[in-house]
Amino acid sequence: MQTQSMERMESNVRTYSRSFPVVFTKAKNARLTDEDGREYIDFLAGAGTLNYGHNNDHIKQAMIDYLATDGVIHGLDMWTAAKRDYLETLEELILKPRGLDYKVHLPGPTGTNAVEAAIRLARVVKGRHNIVTFTNGFHGVTMGALATTGNRKFREATGGIPTQGASFLPYDGYLGESTDTLDYFEKLLGDKSGGLDVPAGVIVETVQGEGGINVAGLEWLRRLEKICHANDILLIVDDIQTGCGRTGKFFSFEHADIKPDIVTNSKSLSGLGLPFAHVLMRPELDKWKPGQYNGTFRGFNLAMVTATAAMRKYWSNDTFERDVQRKGRIVEERFQKLAALLSENGMPATERGRGLMRGIDVVDGDLADKITAKAFEHGLIIETSGQAGEVVKCLCPLTITDEDLLEGLDILEASVKTVIGQ
Repeated sequence: MQTQSMERMESNVRTYSRSFPVVFTKAKNARLTDEDGREYIDFLAGAGTLNYGHNNDHIKQAMIDYLATDGVIHGLDMWTAAKRDYLETLEELILKPRGLDYKVHLPGPTGTNAVEAAIRLARVVKGRHNIVTFTNGFHGVTMGALATTGNRKFREATGGIPTQGASFLPYDGYLGESTDTLDYFEKLLGDKSGGLDVPAGVIVETVQGEGGINVAGLEWLRRLEKICHANDILLIVDDIQTGCGRTGKFFSFEHADIKPDIVTNSKSLSGLGLPFAHVLMRPELDKWKPGQYNGTFRGFNLAMVTATAAMRKYWSNDTFERDVQRKGRIVEERFQKLAALLSENGMPATERGRGLMRGIDVVDGDLADKITAKAFEHGLIIETSGQAGEVVKCLCPLTITDEDLLEGLDILEASVKTVIGQ
């Protein structure tokens, strides 16, 4: 297996190739194949970018058919048939059935583009600079998004330039189960000497992915929405990793029955791994002047085609989301058993998550690394998250077969038992 040229030429910033040091050549649904012909079950799925699996036949065919007609691939923000199909399908299959009325901003192809646009829009609308964000949150690494990202690893990589414009508050559960952290937020908002500049917006993940699969309670989310409304603050839900079905609903905030003012989506939005992002906003918030926020690749029509195909295939009814929830319960049960096994052997562990976004917190990052490394040796690709990499995280494709799901879980269980000496 030849990796020398890549090791020589690619920057030290690379990460996943260090954990999975093989050369992959093919991928299908929940399996990757390396150049030696070995197959691996994929519980990473592009860090949540491949919710519909690798090379999804239906979505890929839509792309091939579009390319065969010389359809517009790049069109800046000009109107195209592909864009019309995307917007109309989004409205009819996703927004209207959920009682949502949003305008769509196409800011550029990545999640951090969407976050930058969302927080800047909040500032434009409210005329205030501050954005409230939460401990362990991850919203991107461009400068505006980085200011709302908690992990010190990313914040220290600015060359000494300070990040500005955000205030961190404790996420749900950060101070223990008995403490409602929104009491602190409400207290600060009511105290002119509390030191908190009244924010233009609050940005939140309903489940923190990079932060360690930290799950916000549904009542906590509902209370957060009420606090924002009562204080003329915009609620921004970052649904970049949690959206497109990952938690068992198209939007993760559906579980709490809230309606954010602004929503960011990316990762699995294109349905095929193509870079694509949008910002959804209540119509009255669309205060942009023409061209005030732009980007060369905001008109990636190929991604609109595949996104449209994904919505039509999987979101015309509730069959897909019910299947995701069913699979989520399988992973939840198996992860709970593994957490109990670890705890019984003197290694405290807990399971958490929502839908097919689940993790086992083993407390110790070195232990988590040993488990995932052993899993890779046996043909399972799975990563860690959390401030010290202490959470073993499952982000398998939502389309994974039951057979691959169970085999992957078996590999993980065997890996845990090997690491703890059973």
